[in-house]
Amino acid sequence: MCENPIEDGYLCPGCTRALADRLGRMPRLYTALAPFLTPGAAGDTTGGRTGRSEAPLPVVEHVLDLRGPGGIVGVLEDWHAAMQRDRHLTPPPIFGSVEGRITRAAFALRRNAPSLAAEWPAAGLLAREIHDLERSVASIAGAIDHAPRGQRLGPCPAQHTDGSLCGAILHLRPGDTIVTCPWCSHTYPPGTWSQLKQLIDHDEQQAAA
Repeated sequence: MCENPIEDGYLCPGCTRALADRLGRMPRLYTALAPFLTPGAAGDTTGGRTGRSEAPLPVVEHVLDLRGPGGIVGVLEDWHAAMQRDRHLTPPPIFGSVEGRITRAAFALRRNAPSLAAEWPAAGLLAREIHDLERSVASIAGAIDHAPRGQRLGPCPAQHTDGSLCGAILHLRPGDTIVTCPWCSHTYPPGTWSQLKQLIDHDEQQAAA
């Protein structure tokens, strides 16, 4: 990914941080493409020509490709599955909306970025593909800035089917009315926030004990 020398592993610290940052932006990249799906939404692309002999497509094809099964979500889920396979773990489940699937796969890769950079021979290919994916989106929607993280609430207390706690960090971002876990997609509407705080406080006390 760069010309910086590294003594161990497969990515330098700078490229590892850049990979983690790009993975964190993936859900926003998907959302940022939505306004560009409709022909003409991003401006006239006909070069001023008139008298088209064919009806225009109802959507912009290359934008649909990025938002479709083989685009952002496909790239992230393929890499997530490859990581699980090479670690001899069960394949990650695929469920829910495309945006939710992107969030889960990106979160899983992001939280493992340091260990992948140190131990996984495919880390360089992962970093390159995520870099190129972000560049493809930026060529359409422009550069995507970091999203405000909002108020940190604590670890998600939802339980997996095996009884283990999720533990992904929950945030209440500006404008949000429902807290959504970036990993398990469990939602916490306002009516549950008091109970959520109690569960988070209990889990953090147990972890500190």
